[in-house]
Amino acid sequence: MTWLDYGEDLEGNLRDLHGRVHRGAYRASPSRRVYIPKADGRVRPLGIATLEDKIVQRAVVEVLGAVYEVDFRGFSYGFRPGRNPHQALDALAAGILRKKVNWVLDADIRGFLDAWSHCSFADCRV
Repeated sequence: MTWLDYGEDLEGNLRDLHGRVHRGAYRASPSRRVYIPKADGRVRPLGIATLEDKIVQRAVVEVLGAVYEVDFRGFSYGFRPGRNPHQALDALAAGILRKKVNWVLDADIRGFLDAWSHCSFADCRV
């Protein structure tokens, strides 16, 4: 379904979606899987969520952001509203210049999520 199709009865569709979420009847659809070629010849898997899944995901981000934003420290930059990687690098550079720094840790989590099981709780057997 396209955004245009969904928007033809936007209020009704959102009311229906809201009701399903609150009743526990909403079930996320399987993501469409596509593979993006990388320069080194490998491919990167990409999951494309359905329109309603994107709406629900955004709503969850808004609610959790409102709840947890107050708990973040001033030096936290990852995926926060109004913050970006360039600001994080600027803060790092300023900190290194102003403070005595003995070491800097750079961590790359490439492939980390690939190692996780992607089955749902209902589908997984331990």
